[in-house]
Amino acid sequence: MKKQLDKINYFFVDESGDPYYYDRYGNYIVGKNGCSKILILGFIRTENPRGLREAILQIQEEIKNDPYLRSIPSVKKSLNYLHATDDCPEVREKVFKKIIGLNFKAEFMVARKIESVFKNKHRGKPNLFYDDLISKLFQNQLHSSKQNIIYFSVRTNRARQAPLEEAIQKAVIIFETKWKTKVESEIKIYPQTPQAEPCLQIIDYMIWTVQRAFVKKETRYLEFVRNKISLIADIYDFENFGKNYYTSKHFSDINKISPL
Repeated sequence: MKKQLDKINYFFVDESGDPYYYDRYGNYIVGKNGCSKILILGFIRTENPRGLREAILQIQEEIKNDPYLRSIPSVKKSLNYLHATDDCPEVREKVFKKIIGLNFKAEFMVARKIESVFKNKHRGKPNLFYDDLISKLFQNQLHSSKQNIIYFSVRTNRARQAPLEEAIQKAVIIFETKWKTKVESEIKIYPQTPQAEPCLQIIDYMIWTVQRAFVKKETRYLEFVRNKISLIADIYDFENFGKNYYTSKHFSDINKISPL
């Protein structure tokens, strides 16, 4: 266990997929009608968010001043904020080449949407499913620095700050119980939009690489940024239990994950 250091850690959190299993009529819709088979939560962690923000703003300035890129319809959205799903390949290339040289590390929790787990562990409630994943994501993160500042990406007005704070506190309690120690760090949580916080655009790109690897079996983007990732945990891959935690040294094993 690392000792607490007199520093500030900044976390920028995003998600891919959704926590839902049923439509409003109670029909099971996982894998149908746009309902994802997995929920991914992840963060980038840095001590210097200013450098990351400046890098993203620099990319957008380069895009704005590039006559070739300006002629691409989707670039108008990219100048508002970078979003890997919507950005054109030329913009994605610029972003990926830039972020691999930035000072951050990323971690991800991947949760397969298994109905029995949802009913038994999360009582059939999407919010409990989501918040449990947040707790797992942060349970080993908050003890090593004097202060932790956490930004959650929100793209709508459905900010859930109180439940998120409870989920973070649960992560702290799990750590304290496991290690029989007290976490003295100060924790601040802020919901924020990617437009207002450029660092959230970086985690958007990073989580997109994980989503492509798991859903599309397309690992080239993940391989390109592998040195920026500390951990990917496929927590409900029971067929590979014991081998379902991937570090940058073992990303080739992601090709062996159980089918979704």
